Amino acid sequence: MNPKPGEVWLVDLGLAAKMRPVLIVSRADPNPPRALVVYVPLTSQNRESPYEVVLPKLPFLNRDSVANVQGLGSVPP
Repeated sequence: MNPKPGEVWLVDLGLAAKMRPVLIVSRADPNPPRALVVYVPLTSQNRESPYEVVLPKLPFLNRDSVANVQGLGSVPP
């Protein structure tokens, strides 16, 4: 796994046993100080919160999405 900033990946976040789309926000670093990839989870539930960023229609997702910036997380690559 070699995710790059700005890419959307499907990741098992352990939430209701589903794969979830996430937006990669880690910076590109050939020699990272930590072995983690930072992400923002995407959701189709737009609550119109100031902590959500509405995304343009993504062709590979079947619903409109928002990035939930309160849900920042990290996973090993």
